[in-house]
Amino acid sequence: MNLSELPPFTSAVVDQVTNIESDDPIAKRLRELGFVSGEPVRIVASGPMGADPLLVQIGFTRFALRRSEAQRVSIHLDN
Repeated sequence: MNLSELPPFTSAVVDQVTNIESDDPIAKRLRELGFVSGEPVRIVASGPMGADPLLVQIGFTRFALRRSEAQRVSIHLDN
């Protein structure tokens, strides 16, 4: 499952960030921001009608991501 598919307020854990191209600057920046394996993540809010942007919380920090950016983040549900 990827982050863009996560229902709001559902706890999940980051598995990895996938490069779309060989040297993907967006994937690199997501890793620098803390989207790394084992980090807890959840969607706090989304744009009108479930559209862009997504307000994502990782740890105690919140980021606004486009769905296309959130698709790079592989997650699994936190049990």
